[in-house]
Amino acid sequence: MSEADADALLVERVKRGDARAFELLVLKYRRRIERLVARIVRDPDSVADVAQETFIRAYRALPNFRGDSAFYTWLYRIAVNTARKEAADQRRDPVISESALAQGDDENDETSRAEATLTDGETPESVLAGREIAQAVNAAVEALSEDLRQAVTLREIEGLSYEEIAQVMNCPIGTVRSRIFRAREAIAQRVRPMLDTPQGRRW
Repeated sequence: MSEADADALLVERVKRGDARAFELLVLKYRRRIERLVARIVRDPDSVADVAQETFIRAYRALPNFRGDSAFYTWLYRIAVNTARKEAADQRRDPVISESALAQGDDENDETSRAEATLTDGETPESVLAGREIAQAVNAAVEALSEDLRQAVTLREIEGLSYEEIAQVMNCPIGTVRSRIFRAREAIAQRVRPMLDTPQGRRW
């Protein structure tokens, strides 16, 4: 049975009043929804709340879900819309949370766990280089416009197809392809100098 078919069975059970079936869907997708929300909402403290709000909205709207798309595509669309609303609210009332400040401190901590524990074949220099590249990629992603960031996140991190991303973002598939191409090029521009990659090749 495919993932989509399994989800469809759970959705039908929810519609018949089986609350446990919805709990299974939450367990299955919570981490992925939180990861998606974290790419849109700046305040780490609000990620769990936005994810929870996403599932609450999905539960309330589930009786109207007709199954025209896969359940997770429909769920991601709700997550994107909920996270966008929260991000807009945060822009109107910007407050730096304690956890955001703490997260910044962790990033600058030279004795972080990643550097303190080396695996076979790693050196402090290779770990540091890898960390710098990861930070450059993250910075490049954060610098993207909202539409480009969402498109490349859904493709590269969540693994959605172009068709699924078009459904989530409610735009033509050609627009999705363009956004992902532009996002990849912007990220490559930031990372290429660190990898000594020749011009004309992305990585």
